[in-house]
Amino acid sequence: MRYRIATLSDIPLLARMNEHLREDEQSRWNLTMEQLESRMRGLLEDDYTAAIFENGDQVVAYALYRPVEGGVYLRQFFVSRDHRRQGIGRDAIQILMAETWPPDARITLDVLVHNQRGADFWKALGFSEYAITLERINN
Repeated sequence: MRYRIATLSDIPLLARMNEHLREDEQSRWNLTMEQLESRMRGLLEDDYTAAIFENGDQVVAYALYRPVEGGVYLRQFFVSRDHRRQGIGRDAIQILMAETWPPDARITLDVLVHNQRGADFWKALGFSEYAITLERINN
């Protein structure tokens, strides 16, 4: 498996993968493909970096992250549905930790409360709970 840093020409690809991530997470916000592309463009033009992982000629995963004080914030991580349960997610994160992120970086990420499979994945990689964010939408 290899990876490359995404460019603005990768925005349609990243937006499609982000759409699948949002479906898997059961996001409550429905966005059109145009909105997803605009949002991804804004993130990449800001301070986020996207790494696209490829296995042979297939795109199998992506990670969207940015530096924060003392470490890295991983905003999005997605392994394509056809390539799950094959070690690709674990390998992708290990590559980023070994080759891209500083060796002593504190890596933070968010997992939605109802995403138990996601939480289990991150815990299997050595991540542990640090804080719980509560919210209320005032209608």
